[in-house]
Amino acid sequence: MESQSVEQLVFSGMVDRPVVVKSSAALMSSDAGLIPIRQFDQRWEFTRRLAECLDDTRNAPAHAVDEMVSQRLFGIIAGYEDCNDHDDLRNDPIFKLMVGRRPTGDELASQPTLSRFENSVTPAMLQRLVDFNITTGVERLKMHHGDVPDEIILDIDPTDDATHGRQQLSLFHGFYKQHQYLPQIISEPTTKHVFLAWLRPGTAHPSLGADDDLMRVVSELRQAKADVAIHVRGDCGFGLPKMYDVCEENRLSYTFGMASNARLKVLADELMQRAVDGYHESKTKQRLFTHFEYQADSWLHARTVVAKAECQAAGTNLRFVVTSLNVSTDDQARQVYDDYIQRGESEQRNDELKNGLAMNRLSCHRFKANFWRLLLHVAAYNLLNAFRDSPETPAELRRSQPQTWRCRVIKVAARITETSRRIVIELSSSWPHWPIYQAISHRAAANLIPAPS
Repeated sequence: MESQSVEQLVFSGMVDRPVVVKSSAALMSSDAGLIPIRQFDQRWEFTRRLAECLDDTRNAPAHAVDEMVSQRLFGIIAGYEDCNDHDDLRNDPIFKLMVGRRPTGDELASQPTLSRFENSVTPAMLQRLVDFNITTGVERLKMHHGDVPDEIILDIDPTDDATHGRQQLSLFHGFYKQHQYLPQIISEPTTKHVFLAWLRPGTAHPSLGADDDLMRVVSELRQAKADVAIHVRGDCGFGLPKMYDVCEENRLSYTFGMASNARLKVLADELMQRAVDGYHESKTKQRLFTHFEYQADSWLHARTVVAKAECQAAGTNLRFVVTSLNVSTDDQARQVYDDYIQRGESEQRNDELKNGLAMNRLSCHRFKANFWRLLLHVAAYNLLNAFRDSPETPAELRRSQPQTWRCRVIKVAARITETSRRIVIELSSSWPHWPIYQAISHRAAANLIPAPS
């Protein structure tokens, strides 16, 4: 390879003449797949309402709040999770369209401007942003089911978020062996919407604030449908009296994991022995269940505990859950446990948020700024998730990871031409994913979502 200048590279040996690669001042972009998502966003009025959660006390700003919110949100969806990325994207014609500017319009906000914006949030703004995700979650239930369904499951789960630097309230966690934050996530499995995300210090107990977080979501759901039945699932970090009490006092059914102890092991000893004996006789995996009433010393009354005893070639596995559901047979105990472990699918939300949308990019010094970043990444996830969850979306994309959306849809090169009458965006006629692009564009144009009252 021979370099001719900063702007031009010459490659040889491929065909019968040199191949020249050079930068161009023409209106081009690598992210034309954002356009259908932006169309859907406008019909839902998602980023507009997200921006309304933030106050703007600046005098004669060059960049409006809604523009900066759109700039950052669509940047996250496209894989540009850092404010630094926007120094290079300031003149990108597609990103100008994302914020409502013409491709030939003024430059977008720079990294310093965006960073000052992120550091200007207040606790009141953060609370409104938290509530925004809950409100749009109720709307998602109506989109997905036609109305708020009679029964809803809420999965509550903390996730570790490693930090690297001097972020406020970044603390060392002995279990994870890292400096981190420990955000709380509440999601709903049918829509996959993240109803609530709350940033917490790195050494917070999993249940810290979980009762208040849960009731904030429950209150909004019951405003939408007073008699909705809500079931709460969480791992053993939430298997505590305060969580049982808040659920029982507020008519919420629940199934929580429960840490093993000597008394529970004695009560499940016969079940485990049966599993071991069955495995030795059949040489096939044994998975047995039972249930019993149990009252720990710190409990005011007894509760139902389901025990699972498993034996296979790798060894034995004994697990317990505590539930408020009616369990009168071992088959019902099995069903309660199998329904409980479905919460593992909701843990995929954490994977998509961290690995697909870089939720763990909380690199600001101030805790409030990192809280805002967390909520911004969650909002980006909820927007993309709502867009992909439709019968009009091709089957291979309805449950695809954000990375797949980028590869197949978002990252597509385009040439943009702006005239006095219209803006034309040209994609390559040999691009193999054009049929998918057409399908999701119809998704963006169809099923207009009425503006919330």
